[in-house]
Amino acid sequence: MLLDKLAFTENKYDELSVKISDPSIMANQAEWRKLCKEHAELEILVGVYRDYKTTLEDLEANKMMLEEESDKEMREMLHEEINDLTEKRDKLEHEIQILLLPKDPNDDKNVFVEIRAGAGGDEAALFAANLFRMYTRYAESNRWAVELMDANETGIGGFKEVVFMIKGQGAYSKLKYESGVHRVQRVPDTESSGRIHTSTATVAVLPEVDDVEVEINEKDIKFDVFRASGNGGQCVNTTDSAVRLTHLPTGIVISCQDEKSQLKNKEKAMKVLRARLYELAEEERRAGIAEDRKSQVGTGDRSERIRTYNYPQGRITDHRIGLTLYKLDTFLNGDIEEVINALITADQAEKMKLMGNTAN
Repeated sequence: MLLDKLAFTENKYDELSVKISDPSIMANQAEWRKLCKEHAELEILVGVYRDYKTTLEDLEANKMMLEEESDKEMREMLHEEINDLTEKRDKLEHEIQILLLPKDPNDDKNVFVEIRAGAGGDEAALFAANLFRMYTRYAESNRWAVELMDANETGIGGFKEVVFMIKGQGAYSKLKYESGVHRVQRVPDTESSGRIHTSTATVAVLPEVDDVEVEINEKDIKFDVFRASGNGGQCVNTTDSAVRLTHLPTGIVISCQDEKSQLKNKEKAMKVLRARLYELAEEERRAGIAEDRKSQVGTGDRSERIRTYNYPQGRITDHRIGLTLYKLDTFLNGDIEEVINALITADQAEKMKLMGNTAN
């Protein structure tokens, strides 16, 4: 059944290859772009499937040769080749299973990241700033663009809250696992006795959504303007360019003051509001799914404590998958790929298990 499904996918890919080369279809740019996108989405799976078919053929040919071969040295070589091909076949089968998992439609989207200081006062605000730096460094390492939306700074270099956008292919697919409560354990600079304090910050990662995905009635929005705040200097606006949007049905409030233009700030705030409303709808949808069908990784629950950053031990522990690393300095400097990949692998394994249970 799996091979039939893969053969059908390969045929569909070949049909699309012909269509996107057809001048009559190319003339309709909207249709052509749609087909090109579909073709690109199938390309990796088809490539792995073709490699898998070749591996199966080579494996069968070597087994037949082994049955007919009497030379000891040649038989040893064939045994070695069969072992290598068997290992390759198993790896390709696993890769195909992962590629066949239902794709999150938001994975390729840009994201909004909201970081808010939690318990711990000034220390929590400083930790929020540490997380902001960590994500911006990680974005830079992936050559993604970072765009500040709104920030409520403290006088000592921390953030009560900071909202920013990360633009880049696949940003949501990597960062969606970061939503939740992040906990830090360290000795604050102001602590003379050397006592370790525990503080928290919450992180929310929201996919950017199109206008058509979330419909907003302008009558449901209260629109206020105010003067942008800051730590002084030329960056502080002297006009009422900052905006605050209040979505009356939900009570969601969005502020944006990064741009000097009121119109641009309003556009940015509307994007964040759209993402927040989309998240709200998704939370309601997830709540309706049976408990045993929920993935245990990447649910996006902001109340879930997901990770601890322990400074005295130089340790990071992700509680969802029980992973502990002793590389706190480089991790906070944006080197978070190892944990993200581990979370992706755990999420895939959970989904494969759920698919197996459904099939049974």
